[in-house]
Amino acid sequence: MKKLFLLGAVAMLLIVTHSTQAQDNSSTGSSSRSKFYLKIAGGYFFSVSPGQFPNVGPYPPQDLHTEFSPGRMDTISRKVLTGSYGEGFRGGLSVGYNINKYFAVEGTFNYFRSKKNLMTRQRATVAGSARELGHVESHGYVNAIDFAPSLVVSPGLEKINPYVRFGVVVPLWGRLYIETDAMQTSSPAGIPAGTAVVTNISRKEEVKPNPTIGFQGALGVSFRVSSRFDVFVETEYRNVPVRSKEKEITEYNETNTLVNATTGAVVQALPGRTISDLSVAEKNTEYQTTLDKNSNTPVGQQGTKVIYKDNNRASNDLKSYINIGGLGLNAGLKFRL
Repeated sequence: MKKLFLLGAVAMLLIVTHSTQAQDNSSTGSSSRSKFYLKIAGGYFFSVSPGQFPNVGPYPPQDLHTEFSPGRMDTISRKVLTGSYGEGFRGGLSVGYNINKYFAVEGTFNYFRSKKNLMTRQRATVAGSARELGHVESHGYVNAIDFAPSLVVSPGLEKINPYVRFGVVVPLWGRLYIETDAMQTSSPAGIPAGTAVVTNISRKEEVKPNPTIGFQGALGVSFRVSSRFDVFVETEYRNVPVRSKEKEITEYNETNTLVNATTGAVVQALPGRTISDLSVAEKNTEYQTTLDKNSNTPVGQQGTKVIYKDNNRASNDLKSYINIGGLGLNAGLKFRL
């Protein structure tokens, strides 16, 4: 993909060289053109380099269905979940400056929201029936704001002007949001015979990224509408790798219900947990490249409560990597000041 944009840039420079003399001799309108301009654009981006999603806590990026029968557990289906957070809607506002009729510089502020991706799904059922013993399902999406400085090269034509744009992407703010719903049926000690406990959990997490920098390039064409306005369309490629820095659980709700183990009828409600009941280690995670003996990792579990080496400081987990780049189509308006 990068080679495509480099070839496009070379071709555009050749066009500039070929048309310079004719444009200089026949066109005087460009001399009165304002140096500054504004652009507003919107578009949709598609994934071009899907990869395996990161784990959601202890759950790998898989769509897994298991079936339980007395004395055994069988895997019915297993699928690795792949994709990219680069697919989604993007809108941008640009400020540009024409160095001359062939070169311009632009600075663009972009807002991006990716589509929701299925990150993990685990489902356990009873053999010979559709009765669920438990499930976990997580979806993730990205919101981000970035600044993209770039150089624009064109032949400087008046009515229909093709161009090449290339530069870097500097994310200013971003979050990976992960929403998880889970259900588990268990038979803890001390409950009446013939009953079971059904636990339902709803959780939302925010993953904050490390600072990064990416690449962007576009091939487009601008159509003059009036002395002040152009419309333009372009295809744009972005490559923006992002590493996780830290994570926080921002929403958490857990309910427990005692039910009849045969019919599923509710017997009584049991105490649950909210976000205020989570320990510091359960609520906050700091990512590391390597986990070692000094890392704050789990050492046990009591029901849904995870016990860490130190419950009073952030837990540690391995860094994950995502890409919020992709190949997109943009359209917009250009206003000469």
